Amino acid sequence: MRPTHLALAALVAAVWGVNFVVIEIGLDHFPPLLFSALRFLAAALPAVFLVGRPTVAWKWIVAVGLALGVAKFGLLFTGMSLGAPAGLSSLVLQVQAVFTALFAFAALGERPGRRKVLGMAVALTGIGVAAADEAGGGTGSLLGFALVIGAAVCWGVSNVLTRRAAPPDALNFMVWVSTVPVLPLLALSLLLEGPERDLAALRGLDWTGAGVIVYVAWVTTVFGFGAWGWLLRRYPASSVAPFSLLVPVFGMSSAALFLGEGVSPLRWCAAALLVGGVALTSFQRKQVGDQEPESESESDSESDPDPDPESEARVLVPTPTGGATP
Repeated sequence: MRPTHLALAALVAAVWGVNFVVIEIGLDHFPPLLFSALRFLAAALPAVFLVGRPTVAWKWIVAVGLALGVAKFGLLFTGMSLGAPAGLSSLVLQVQAVFTALFAFAALGERPGRRKVLGMAVALTGIGVAAADEAGGGTGSLLGFALVIGAAVCWGVSNVLTRRAAPPDALNFMVWVSTVPVLPLLALSLLLEGPERDLAALRGLDWTGAGVIVYVAWVTTVFGFGAWGWLLRRYPASSVAPFSLLVPVFGMSSAALFLGEGVSPLRWCAAALLVGGVALTSFQRKQVGDQEPESESESDSESDPDPDPESEARVLVPTPTGGATP
């Protein structure tokens, strides 16, 4: 990769890592489900009129929109509102790689090798260490921690659905996916958070609140996924995807810098285990004799019913928005 493109990949990881701090700030202005709905509304409009028609069937857009937008981000924002620290959330959410591998085995028959099983065990050990840190006097709450793990589970589901959908244009796909969660999240917010609380938050909208929505919608989703998709089209996924492991590094560092979150020795241990386990789970060693596709058509996942292992890393990186995208 060229130096400027290496810098772009690192910038996207930084944008996604800092996003957790921005979410924490946004939760001071909005109830979590309303905040998530506004995030997807801003990501979808007006981008949906600029990216062209959907490039995959609507059933995949709706399925990913519900799993990723409603379930994953609803649980993540609610968990953080209940006390899950921003830095810890950026770290714990990466266990989605383990759940993606498990669901890919169950739904797609992708049997994990010994390297991947080892990575899953290491990452889950990291989750156990992080949970012990929270139970032993961490700055968050165990309920919030559990909801963030639930968000990682839902992210794993959406990754497998995205793999089945095989969208040729990641940005087009994520913009259309962003149209799906808006109404369900608004309905859940009215039901669970109450119209009075929602109206009070909207009436009190200030420049900080508006800036937070712009960041989580346009910077993390439109810019982040646009740049990430451009890099994946230009370089092999195995060259780009490792940069996603920088997300919790930027997340924990920015949370310590801007929010004053402390990082205990036990949490550093959890971070090392989780990131190391995710690395083992996400990326496979190339076998002797493997070759890169000679043409774009040969690497198209729609025309190849059994994609090469390197393509698996493409669904293990942060998505919207969050973006997975966080």
